[in-house]
Amino acid sequence: ESLLLEPEVLHVLAPPFVSRPQNDSEVLRLRGKMQRSFLRRKREQSPSAAATQSQGLAPACLVCEDARVPNDIDLMALPQLCFPGICSPGFKDERFHFLVFTDVFGNKTHGVVMQWYRPILVHSTPQYLVTYNCVLFVCAISKYPYFTALKDCLSCLLVQLRTCRFSDMEERVKDFAAKLTLVPVPPPGQLHMMFTLRPLTIVLPSSEDKDQPAIDLDLHLPFLCFRPQQLLQVISCLLQEQRVVLFSSDWARLTLTAESLLLFLQPLSWQQPYVPILARGMLDFLMAPTAFLMGCHLSHFEEVAAETNDLILINIDNGSVSTSCSDTIDLPHVPPAAADCFTQRSQSLKIHFDLAQCHHMSCTNINEQRAQRRAWQQNLNHDIQRITLELIVNIFRDVSSHLNYEHRVFNTEEFLKSREPAEQLFYKKVLDTYIFHSFLKDRLNRKIDNYARMEHSTRSEMQKTPPKPVKVFKLPDFPASLSFHSVQSYYSELIQQLSKAIFSIQNENSAMLARFYYLRGFINTLCSRRLEALSDFQNLYKTDTTIFPTHLATWLVDSLHQDERQQADKRPELKRLITKVKTENEKPYVQPDNHVKKFKLPRKHLHQDEFVQCVQECGIVKDIATIHRLFDALTDGKSNQVDPGLFRDFYTFWKESEDEAQHVNLPTEVIDHLNNSECVYKLSSCVKTSHGVGKIAMTQKRLFLLTEGQPGYLEITKFRDIQVKSPFLLVRIPSLRIQTSGRTEVFEANLKTETELWNLIVKEMWTGRKMADQHKDPQYMTQALTNVLLMDAVMGCLQTQRSIIAASKLAYFDKIKHEVPMMVPKTTSEFLKHKINPSLDLAEPQTVHVLLYTPGADEMNPKLWVALTGGKVVVFDAASWSILQDSIQVGEAQLNCMLGLVQEQVWIGSQDSVIYIIDNHSMCCNKQLTEHRHEVTSLTVDTRDQHNSQHVYSCSSDGTILQWDSASLKVKRHLHLSCDHLSSIQIHDGTLWCCEYRLTSRLLSNFLFMFHFYLHNYFCLHSLELIHENPSHKNTRCNCVFVFQRGQLWAGSADSGELCLWHINNHRHPFKKISLPGSSGVTCMICVKDQIWVGCRGWSGVGGHSDGQRRSQVLVVDPESHTVSKELQAHSDSIQTLCSAEDRYVLSGSARLDGKIAIWKVE
Repeated sequence: ESLLLEPEVLHVLAPPFVSRPQNDSEVLRLRGKMQRSFLRRKREQSPSAAATQSQGLAPACLVCEDARVPNDIDLMALPQLCFPGICSPGFKDERFHFLVFTDVFGNKTHGVVMQWYRPILVHSTPQYLVTYNCVLFVCAISKYPYFTALKDCLSCLLVQLRTCRFSDMEERVKDFAAKLTLVPVPPPGQLHMMFTLRPLTIVLPSSEDKDQPAIDLDLHLPFLCFRPQQLLQVISCLLQEQRVVLFSSDWARLTLTAESLLLFLQPLSWQQPYVPILARGMLDFLMAPTAFLMGCHLSHFEEVAAETNDLILINIDNGSVSTSCSDTIDLPHVPPAAADCFTQRSQSLKIHFDLAQCHHMSCTNINEQRAQRRAWQQNLNHDIQRITLELIVNIFRDVSSHLNYEHRVFNTEEFLKSREPAEQLFYKKVLDTYIFHSFLKDRLNRKIDNYARMEHSTRSEMQKTPPKPVKVFKLPDFPASLSFHSVQSYYSELIQQLSKAIFSIQNENSAMLARFYYLRGFINTLCSRRLEALSDFQNLYKTDTTIFPTHLATWLVDSLHQDERQQADKRPELKRLITKVKTENEKPYVQPDNHVKKFKLPRKHLHQDEFVQCVQECGIVKDIATIHRLFDALTDGKSNQVDPGLFRDFYTFWKESEDEAQHVNLPTEVIDHLNNSECVYKLSSCVKTSHGVGKIAMTQKRLFLLTEGQPGYLEITKFRDIQVKSPFLLVRIPSLRIQTSGRTEVFEANLKTETELWNLIVKEMWTGRKMADQHKDPQYMTQALTNVLLMDAVMGCLQTQRSIIAASKLAYFDKIKHEVPMMVPKTTSEFLKHKINPSLDLAEPQTVHVLLYTPGADEMNPKLWVALTGGKVVVFDAASWSILQDSIQVGEAQLNCMLGLVQEQVWIGSQDSVIYIIDNHSMCCNKQLTEHRHEVTSLTVDTRDQHNSQHVYSCSSDGTILQWDSASLKVKRHLHLSCDHLSSIQIHDGTLWCCEYRLTSRLLSNFLFMFHFYLHNYFCLHSLELIHENPSHKNTRCNCVFVFQRGQLWAGSADSGELCLWHINNHRHPFKKISLPGSSGVTCMICVKDQIWVGCRGWSGVGGHSDGQRRSQVLVVDPESHTVSKELQAHSDSIQTLCSAEDRYVLSGSARLDGKIAIWKVE
């Protein structure tokens, strides 16, 4: 007769298995007492279970975990998950299945369950023995999803358990669990752990990113079970947060399939209840009213379908997807374009290992065969992740276009309007889910993950990067004895192996080096070698800061003993780390702003600040100055606030005009006359003109007539060709007259009530085009177009007699054309090539502090690196001058200097005393040099030969000069000057030149001293002195810049409008002073070809009279005649930085009132 037995937990084995003992016998005694006390408590709570156990019929469930038994796992409820189905003594096969426990905070714990059987003899009566097959379980629980690795480990354990005596079983499992706790989990990256647990060699893969789980399962299993169309249905259901139930006759498939499906959604994270395996006593969970993802045995399919409604039923075994009400799913599908791309990509996957390996020789070693399979699986998993990520990117690609990062707003309504009608129902459901809300948080936080990288790369058509090569690190063999001393010897051997690995790749792969430092630091922590652990973690600043273990480092610092602190104070790198950790801990905790706001029209009157925020949130315009002009136009000087009804009318008119412009139906013959980038932004009503009847259409470049009757194209004029533009009154009928260069006839249109608006529009667009052409700055035209569209919306919402007056307040360029000259000087126009705006996506212009040009290589375009205020770096493609990366955050302080090294790294010196290093390829900042104690003011490199090109010099304001090996990032030499402020350093002809200033109260003046040293011995040769006497600046810094040309030293001061020249071989006095016209100080200077380019701080206004504009210049000085050969004017604020682009162009960046970059041609 078949017996149904209740499972029971016999033993719980949890770390620490090895501790520093007073004596070994005491440790064993305490450990045994702990286990027996657990059993005693369990028996007291469950008498029936104890009786079952005493009969010898209860299966054993042995639990081990990688750190501790999680508090949120109910060990009394665990047996029914280990026995999710019916247990029968007739069961004989070994089986595995997988568990996932999720707490209320969404934290997951993972379990792998192994079940096997053993025959036991039971006394049915005093005279007779009966043999039963007793089912036993071992459940290995870990914080990490190592499903395959733990399955392999348990398989190795099973080999021992099959043959050992029942009384020895606990000790075997205990020994197994203790060995697993000796295996460190690899840090995120490309380093995997390998260890031997006989007879198998097992690999622990690392996670790709610290915010992603390690992937240790076969991601192609769902592709074997479902066709791409069904897989898309399942993904659609999960994105819409439906009540999804998976079914299979194999318990193992449930968790593996569920985990794969959730990985397919990344970076979206499932936020609802998740129970991949429901035991037979847990089916009532399916009655929950919320969304969920759960798994059941296939035998419950009919029961679940009959008793519950609105469930999505997924049969893994036959690949079907249905509902509890019908065989079809009445839910919106994934958008067709994204679905078609996914289907096409899926069909190219090679998901059959035997087909891929049929041409290879047969492996004669099981571990070699497993290695082949593992490599194939890793490549396949990478391909599947790329395909599913591309699906998510294609679904949500345009979300970022409807985000306002400053106010954390997502404009749901406008996003839905941008979707195709057939797709809107899908997006309506998805946009209201928790999973999408979590996704929005990450986007608004500008999280740089795989989604952001793929979305950016596909938008900018960057090259796809292949998967990074993986390195596997082999751990030492486990010790035969697990005593404390044996384990310490094991750790010592592991530290030796890690040290050898660190030495072998010291200057080759910094990312891999960081992983070895991390592991060695972790093992040193386990061995209580706290100072060595901190030293290893300190090295992560120079290799990869993204994996720095902040909490562990804090714990180590807090646990240092007094003698260890004294030793740390003698080691500068440890002293810096300890100070940094303590400083970070003393900072008040700032709660991260993770709220997401959906845009809603205002319901109360808006003051100016509220109006600015509301306009920015709805995505109309970001520029604060433009919004202020719009506020003045809508209030018309009568009130200091905007009525919510008026704002609603304005917003409605703006969006309707935008929608009309997007749906202008132009005939093909008309489109052929327009450029690819041209769009019709405004269309008049049908009017009578001198060229016939039709509608006047405006693009960003021209006006044309869309003729009536048979639609045709008749060009009126391009904005740059307009010569005469003025309203013309004829018999009291207002009209628009336009004179075009090269034409004798005048275009005239009777626009009736629209005439005044069109006059404003044409004047503003003409002025914007002229200024854009003269200043070589396309943003003038973009701003003029924005002004015109705002004028149109103001006219449409006000509809009063004064509406044209209100709209005219937005005609900004038409007003300032008399204040800012439209025509630039001939020399400036001749040499100015282009202007770009690095603050284009910001609400206000930012100061351009530093510029750096790095040449292209290996099919990579050259880049322009721009340091803005607050540690923000913007990267341009220097071939097209388009933005490659709009925000790389490098600390929070001002950035002072940048240096490019052999197309691999960009070094950035900051006021916070740190040198940040950005990878030129990935454009990620993951390295820091923290040896300076004060703000880093200058960087330079010795490029005399290939060997010395690796030597970088940095200086800080306190007079510290460091020489770095750029490969190892180690300090080679240290020099200190006694000075008030060391401002810059340069290398010339084997000599290091240093510029510093000293403040003296005696002369009320600034002294600028220049020292130079031989690089091989740093012996100070000479010093020279530039005195700038100005009592009004006695307490200000007087920064100095200098260059070398023709054996001469050229130096300038920020508070002096002249250049001083010395002969390099004669340092006593400057032999020449060059006066710079219109300059109040020199801010930057570079040598390009045979010219000296000087960036100046100009006077406010002409002749020193302030008009609100600072007339700054770039001066080009001839070093032979010592005269200014060119005066170039393109900035309305002081010039902050200059850089050269391969001696073909010079780029100048200005302060925040202008905030733009000018690109100059070099003769």
